[in-house]
Amino acid sequence: MKAVVLAGGLGVRLRPLTAIIPKPMLPLGEKALLEIQIGLLREHGFDEIFLALNYKADYVRSYFGDGSRYGVVLNYSVESEPLGTCGPLSLIKERLTEPFILMNGDILTEADLSKIYAFAAGLPDSRLTIATKVLTTPFRFGNIESDGIYVTGVEEKPDFNFEVLAGIYVLKPAVFELIPDNTYYGIDRLIQEMLQNGMPVTKYVLREYWLDIGVVEDYEQAQRAYQERFIE
Repeated sequence: MKAVVLAGGLGVRLRPLTAIIPKPMLPLGEKALLEIQIGLLREHGFDEIFLALNYKADYVRSYFGDGSRYGVVLNYSVESEPLGTCGPLSLIKERLTEPFILMNGDILTEADLSKIYAFAAGLPDSRLTIATKVLTTPFRFGNIESDGIYVTGVEEKPDFNFEVLAGIYVLKPAVFELIPDNTYYGIDRLIQEMLQNGMPVTKYVLREYWLDIGVVEDYEQAQRAYQERFIE
């Protein structure tokens, strides 16, 4: 099975950490984040992985080589300019002739990727399946319920639940009809255009641990989570 990992972002919100090291290469314990992702993909049967690179691409290539020491075949696609989350796929679409996983290179997760893939591959009417994660955010204030000037209730510091894109997708080759060649094109735009054209977009809700490493505080949390959850 094939997978594409988006590993070319600038990591602006993680500076100064990413001034020298590209974001997917930030260390967690003795491994780089991207190294952990490659291990997860291999564990779930993905043996050919494409790394979509831009920022400090040579750093990544020199570190991973051909992927043989990880038990996978690694291929590299280097953008001359940023192409978003879907644009990089246009550079390698000739090699993506079967359903494949697309994964952001800045997430730490225990997601069952083979289960997501099987779920998506078994949906004949869907070209795109998105993995989502429900995040619970506590509210700092009590929520007042009222009828005019009369208070009818109070909910003390309620939690809000948000279902967000988890940065893991399964795409089928037919979706390339919508992705322009060598053009900045994001997954959000793809989803919107599919919905506007009456094309089904399906979802798979993650239950496992998941963390998007977007800012320094997230990276610190990822370091703790790696020690607690990922080291046997």
